[in-house]
Amino acid sequence: MLAPASFDSIYAAFLDRVEHHPDKPAVELPHGGYITYHDVLTDAQRIAHLLTQAGVKPGDRVVCQVKKSVRAVAAYLAVLQIGGIYVPLNTAYTGVELQYFLDDAEPAAVVVDPADTAGVRDMIPSAAIFTLDGVGNGTLSACETKLTAHVAVTAADPAAILYTSGTTGRSKGAVLTHGNLASNCQALLEAWEFTGDDRLIHALPIFHIHGLFVAINMSLTAGATMLWMNELDVDGIIDRFANATVLMGVPTFYTRLLASNRLTPKAVANMRLFVSGSAPLLSADFEAFYERTGHHILERYGMTETGINTTNPCRGERRPGSVGQPLRGIEVAVVDATTGEPLSDGQVGSIEVRGPNVFDRYWRNPEKTREEKRDNGFFITGDQGFYDTEGYLHISGRSKDMIISGGYNVYPKEVEQLLDEHPLIAESAVIGVPDADLGEGVLAVVVARNGQAPDATELTGMLSDQLARYKQPRAYRVVEQLPRNVMGKVQKAQLREQFAEVFAL
Repeated sequence: MLAPASFDSIYAAFLDRVEHHPDKPAVELPHGGYITYHDVLTDAQRIAHLLTQAGVKPGDRVVCQVKKSVRAVAAYLAVLQIGGIYVPLNTAYTGVELQYFLDDAEPAAVVVDPADTAGVRDMIPSAAIFTLDGVGNGTLSACETKLTAHVAVTAADPAAILYTSGTTGRSKGAVLTHGNLASNCQALLEAWEFTGDDRLIHALPIFHIHGLFVAINMSLTAGATMLWMNELDVDGIIDRFANATVLMGVPTFYTRLLASNRLTPKAVANMRLFVSGSAPLLSADFEAFYERTGHHILERYGMTETGINTTNPCRGERRPGSVGQPLRGIEVAVVDATTGEPLSDGQVGSIEVRGPNVFDRYWRNPEKTREEKRDNGFFITGDQGFYDTEGYLHISGRSKDMIISGGYNVYPKEVEQLLDEHPLIAESAVIGVPDADLGEGVLAVVVARNGQAPDATELTGMLSDQLARYKQPRAYRVVEQLPRNVMGKVQKAQLREQFAEVFAL
């Protein structure tokens, strides 16, 4: 079954799916049983009644910091139904971090784990507080009355605020409209040929754009079924391959799957698509996964402020190290960061995006919005990259991660790709740290494969005829693992702090 040809909001498309197949499983639960499309709608309408009774009006923010559950998805739909603005927060945030988000968003209602109720009430006494635990119990479920009406919204109306990961400075709240979410969802349904016949393994968190606005939005608007998993469980994922068609994951998923001897062509015989995003996929893992399964992982490029921008093709060549080509209706340019002028193929520059997917503004931060949105409508992503001669985009790294050593620009990705080819290196992160002579010195932090660390002299020799001298690491440090956030992104700011004194010794 195909999704509606066109829709203006995620909620409207979801209602259409419920009308067409109310008894179809929307979610199959980890330990048996399922929840139908009608069940999800009923749950959402009950939550909508609770929220409106608590005084939540169109345009009000509803913060949800809860464990993953199907009822949490219903809460998201309920907020859309009543014209509210959904604000999901990472469950790992501390009380100090949560206070910042509550002060910034000023929500009319907050949904939290029952154990956190008292603390949150002290932080924001003006908000209605509801509870929801990891199995869907709490005051958010204590209602039998349904609200069936829904607020009419326009494409320009805000639907959600997603806070950026905040690796430097305070997190910013990206305001995403109903049009942003709907247009990006439709472009992905088309690009990945995702339909109601698909069965998606959902093992991602749901406070992030990947798990919520990609995986869940696509499933609920296409009329597909999600095979629900509360966390990454390699054996659990492999067990579900036989009854699934699609897996959406982060690179960590694939690294761990490759470590299992259960990953075989037979195990994935029913699967049609493996998607990876939220962090760069190692080329070695791309190749190894193909050798083990016969499937090329589809890598794509997205971010909090834009949803998904580019993708490798569903049909056609998927290139390791590339994030593919722009989705329909989206412009992705590589330009000179200062002038905004387009650069030629192969030239590394600032990646900028324009299209219906690009967020409206940063919440209550007009200065930052003006800084990162050009007058011509392009959003300055902060990423660096280049197009190859066949129109595939390659990400070189974040602009803040670019190293300026002795006046020369060093793009970490170029160095990391070469280091990762060494048989004794599992993965690497190249960073710039203070150097009295060069300004920044190039440092490579590597994870040894099977505990056997490579020799620094050997690595220097390996790179000597592949990189200009100024790009080559001046020192190496071996760690057991690279620090990552919950979506698998390497936290280079943490590494820069940890190794800040390397060249001062």
